[in-house]
Amino acid sequence: MLNKKEQRLRRSRQTRARIALQGVERLTVFRTNLHIYASVISADGGKVLASASTAEKEVRAQLGVAGKGACVDAAQLIGKRIAERAKAAGVEKVAFDRSGFAYHGRVKALAEAAREAGLQF
Repeated sequence: MLNKKEQRLRRSRQTRARIALQGVERLTVFRTNLHIYASVISADGGKVLASASTAEKEVRAQLGVAGKGACVDAAQLIGKRIAERAKAAGVEKVAFDRSGFAYHGRVKALAEAAREAGLQF
C-alpha cells in the first residue's frame, strides 16, 4: 500500500512521461505548507529557464505583514511572476506539470494567473 506522498510521486512520474513526449517546456509546480514554487524547465529537462517562489525576499515583502506563501493570493502572485519571467526567457507555450497535486486551490490559482499573464497551456 502506497502512502499519500508515494501516490503523488507516482502520478507526477506519469504526467512527466506524457509531457516529455510532447517536447515542449514545462511549468512545474511544487507546494508545501508554507510556500509554493514554480519553475519553467526546458523541453529536454536539463535546464531551468525561469523560476519563482514565495520564499523570495521580494515576494514576502509584497505579501505584507503576514508574509505567508500558503494562500491563494500568494499563488496568484507567483503565477504572474513566473509568466513574466518565462516570457522574458523567450518561452510562450508550456505544458502544465502539477506534480501530482490536485488541480484545486493554490495550484489552480497559480495556473490561472499564469494564463492571464500570457503563458499558453
